[in-house]
Amino acid sequence: MQVTVESTGKLERRMRVELPAERISQEVAARLKSVGRTAKIKGFRPGKVPPKVVKQRYGKQIREEVVSELMQKSYTDAVVQENLNPAGGPKIEAEKVQDGKNFSYVATFEVMPEVALKNLDKIKVQKPDVSIGDEDLDAMILKLRKQKATWEPVDRQSKDGDRVIVDFDGQLKGEPIKGGQGKEVPVELGAGQMLPEFEKALFGVKSGEEKSFKVKFPKDYHAEELQGKKVDFSVLVHRVEEETLPPADDSLAELFEVKEGGIEQFKKDVTDNMHREAKAKVKGDIREQVMQGLIDANPFEIPQALKHREMHTMQHEAMQRLGIEDHDQAPPLENFAEMAEQRVRLSLLLRQVITEQKLTVDADKVRARVEEMCEGYENAEEMVNIYMSNPQMVQQIEPMVLEDQAVDWLAQNGKVTSKKVSFEEYMNS
Repeated sequence: MQVTVESTGKLERRMRVELPAERISQEVAARLKSVGRTAKIKGFRPGKVPPKVVKQRYGKQIREEVVSELMQKSYTDAVVQENLNPAGGPKIEAEKVQDGKNFSYVATFEVMPEVALKNLDKIKVQKPDVSIGDEDLDAMILKLRKQKATWEPVDRQSKDGDRVIVDFDGQLKGEPIKGGQGKEVPVELGAGQMLPEFEKALFGVKSGEEKSFKVKFPKDYHAEELQGKKVDFSVLVHRVEEETLPPADDSLAELFEVKEGGIEQFKKDVTDNMHREAKAKVKGDIREQVMQGLIDANPFEIPQALKHREMHTMQHEAMQRLGIEDHDQAPPLENFAEMAEQRVRLSLLLRQVITEQKLTVDADKVRARVEEMCEGYENAEEMVNIYMSNPQMVQQIEPMVLEDQAVDWLAQNGKVTSKKVSFEEYMNS
């Protein structure tokens, strides 16, 4: 086997492989002989078919099979021989063959890039130091009380914080606009559910009142036909409702199914949950900073084969999330190009970090990840044991944990600063 390789791009390689004619001839002859022993051809007894007849009947098919198999095997052998690391499958083109001449083909493919990490100690990470004070807890308790609020009709003009139940009809130049009609729609004043001008018009209205007004739609409104346009709205007010919040006492704890400890236990549970939420967000923020810093510090060419494969994976994931089965209805593949490229680049960079730092999976961190996944279950401990006793589940989690370990290493070895921030400011940022 003769092999020559040339670079046709930063990562693209063109490899020509030439196989001796006798290698193919010998394999074809051996297979024809084998087929001849069992071939059933009209006019001949099994095993007595003349070789010439067998060749006429099966020669072309067997030669094609032999050539195909030899190309696959020789491609693999040639890649190993030339110490190449393909990033994806090759495009193979057979060259024209003349009887008695050597067989040759050309394989075109991309190779994996050599990733040389640098400037890892210059990756900047700002770690949020989140404090949860009494005012943060009070604000969270208020949000939870609002979740259990009741609404009672009132006979007065509407004001901030009220809920107004309305029918509305929007028209542009006398024609109804798409999505511009509604029956008994609740609008909470001050909540920003509707366009500001629409909501503003509902302040000071009373039950049974009819009102007409104009609303100018924003220039960046999602419906192009309404961008920057003034729409005429007519509204019928069915009723004005006032919000009544449950008291912050043991009865509130009962509403959230806290069966023991009353309001004090409820506050402890809420505080613990706020700490978990903050911890998860801090972890995500640090990860994002590390990833971006790693990419910025290490630009390199990625194989397009890997990018396209990741684009298809992301498209398939999107179809599953959206419940789409018909591939013709799938989101356009191009939509995933930028994110797929980033995913591939990060994967290659993190793999190199793991290799260079000789990181191995920490079993304690695997268990901690499983415990995080299961903490929402009532039988959390039982679920953890089920996961940990299933080798396939553990194998799925281990790569994620190892990647987290690489991110942790990068964060610890980068330029880390800390910034104090309140829970509400941080979670709403």
